[in-house]
Amino acid sequence: MVSMETVLDDLEAEGAVVRAMIADLDDAAIGGPTPAEGWTVRDQLTHLAWFDEAATLAATDPATFRTQADGLQELGPGFPDRIAADHAGLGAEEVRAWFAGARDALVSTFRSIGPKTRLPWYGPDMSALSSVTARLMETWAHGQDVADALGVLREPTDRLRHVAHLGVQTFGFTFRNNGREVPQAPVRVELVAPSGALWTWGPEDAADRVTGSALGFCLVATQRRHPDDTGVATTGPVAADWVSIAQAFANPPGPGRAPGAVAAAFPAPTRPPAGGPA
Repeated sequence: MVSMETVLDDLEAEGAVVRAMIADLDDAAIGGPTPAEGWTVRDQLTHLAWFDEAATLAATDPATFRTQADGLQELGPGFPDRIAADHAGLGAEEVRAWFAGARDALVSTFRSIGPKTRLPWYGPDMSALSSVTARLMETWAHGQDVADALGVLREPTDRLRHVAHLGVQTFGFTFRNNGREVPQAPVRVELVAPSGALWTWGPEDAADRVTGSALGFCLVATQRRHPDDTGVATTGPVAADWVSIAQAFANPPGPGRAPGAVAAAFPAPTRPPAGGPA
């Protein structure tokens, strides 16, 4: 199992990428639109900062967190939009300072927590390691929206392993979240990492398969690109159904992105995965 220190180091690195992208934005630019309908660059960043603070509160004062979380959830599944609206007046410097401070506090707090410590969240409790991994996935995914808004092409790294693993682990959740029965057929996932390594999940002899680049799969699993724009390939009906609705984040089913809605330029796999298309 990956260590808490490794995930926290990678979370810091992902945060640094976001900080670099927004370092020179002025108030007008930080209010610019992103591919997420109705969300500005500011909204993406305040979302990350707010939920970083929530994760820190869950780790340091679970009872207070649960009280606050229950109140928010009474607002319905759209409460993240309410959070974004509540902070729509912040200027660029305020947003940068909030994101940086919230992320630094989260990392510092979680470095002293055991990875298996159970923490409350918006839904079932989760381990501290899962909480940090989720923050990394969210940072990368919302960072993608920021990058797309600013026309920045981020260099993919093997930190995507965390996002890809979460995308695979949420297979059952994805089907249940869409009101569908979880298929019993296993799925083999073979992804080419940015480094050229081959990452695999599932039995080698599974008839249903998902192949492609790790970057493409992560863009699909976080619903930042339509599968048709990623080069992710499927074999078998279960794999095809899963990829069409894949969702690594714990919200109601998301709308995803339409084909061609966002420029799809990103590096292709450096070599074909074993058993996948040449």
